[in-house]
Amino acid sequence: MFKVLRDWIQRYFSDEEAVVLAVLLFLAFTAVLTLGGMLAPVLAGMVLAYLMQGLVTSLERLRLPGAVAVGLVFALFMGLLVLFIVVVLPLLWHQLITLFNELPGMLAKWQSLLLLLPERYPHLVSDEQVLQAIEVARGEIGKFGQWALTFSLSSLPLLVNIMIYLVLVPILVFFFLKDRVMIGRWVRGYLPRERALITRVAEEMNRQIANYIRGKVIEIIICGGVTYIAFIALDLNYAALLALLVGVSVVVPYVGAVVVTVPVTLIALFQWGWSDQFIYLMAVYGIIQTLDGNVLVPLLFSEAVNLHPVAIICAVLLFGGLWGFWGVFFAIPLATLFKAVLDAWPRKEPVVAPLL
Repeated sequence: MFKVLRDWIQRYFSDEEAVVLAVLLFLAFTAVLTLGGMLAPVLAGMVLAYLMQGLVTSLERLRLPGAVAVGLVFALFMGLLVLFIVVVLPLLWHQLITLFNELPGMLAKWQSLLLLLPERYPHLVSDEQVLQAIEVARGEIGKFGQWALTFSLSSLPLLVNIMIYLVLVPILVFFFLKDRVMIGRWVRGYLPRERALITRVAEEMNRQIANYIRGKVIEIIICGGVTYIAFIALDLNYAALLALLVGVSVVVPYVGAVVVTVPVTLIALFQWGWSDQFIYLMAVYGIIQTLDGNVLVPLLFSEAVNLHPVAIICAVLLFGGLWGFWGVFFAIPLATLFKAVLDAWPRKEPVVAPLL
C-alpha cells in the first residue's frame, strides 16, 4: 500500500513546479470557499473587468491612449448600468408584482384545465391523479408564497447589499481596468521564478475563460433580446420577465432550457389556453432554442475546449452547490481549468524492470 502511494507521488509530484501549482490551486479554492461571501463584490468587479478587457485592448490597438480607452469602456459600462436600473429594472419589477397578484387566478384556470383531462382522456388520466396533482401544485405555491413573504420581510438587508454592490463594484471595475498591468506585475512578484508550468496553464485558461465569459454574455443578450422581441410581437404577458429567464437559462447547459420552458408554457396556457396562438408561441420558442443550441453556441464557443455532457452536468452540480449562481456560471471554465491542469501536469513515467 505504501509502495503504491509512494510510486504515485513520485510519478505526479516529483516536479517542483507541479507541487507549487497544486499548492496555489489549493489556496485559491480555499480562499474562495471560506472568504467568497465577504469578497463577492471584489470577485464581481474582477469578472466585469475581465469581460471588458478585450474591448480596452481593441481600442488600444487603434492607437488610443490607455487612459482614454479605459475611460471610454468604463463610460459605456456605466451607461448600460444606468439604463438597466432606470428602464429595465422597473419594468421587470412591475411585471413580477403583477404576476404575484394574478397567481391565484392562474391556479384556478390551470385547475379547470386539468379537470378536463379525465373527460377527454379517461384511459390515460384519472380524477384521483388530477386531484393529487392539484394538491401538490397548491402546496408548492404555498411554499412559494411563504418564501415571498419571508423575502419581503428581510428585504432591507438585501437592499443594503445591493447599494453596496452598486457603489463598490463600479469603483473596483475602474481600478481593475486602469491598473491591470500594475496588479499583474504585483501578483507575478510573489510567484516563483521558475514557473513554466504555471504560465502554460495560466495562458490556456486566460484564453478559455475569456472566450467563455464573453461568449456567454453575448449569448445571454442575444437570446434574451430575440425572445423579448418575439414575445412582444406575439403579445405574451410578462414578456420582459420571461425573456430575462430565457436569457439567464443559457448559463446552465441542457438543464436551463428545460426548466425555463415550464413558466413560458404555463403563462401562455393561462393567457390563451389550447389555441392557435399558444401553438404559434411554442413553435417560435422552439425555433429560438434550436437556433441557440445549433447555430449560436457553435459560433460563439468554436474555440472552447470540448467537454463531455456528463462532465458539464457534474461540474454544474458540484460548483453550483459550492458557490451558488457564480458556481453555475463558472462551472464550465472551472471544469476547463481542471482539464487544462490534467493535460499540462508533468508525469514521470514509471521505470519498467527489464525482462530476463
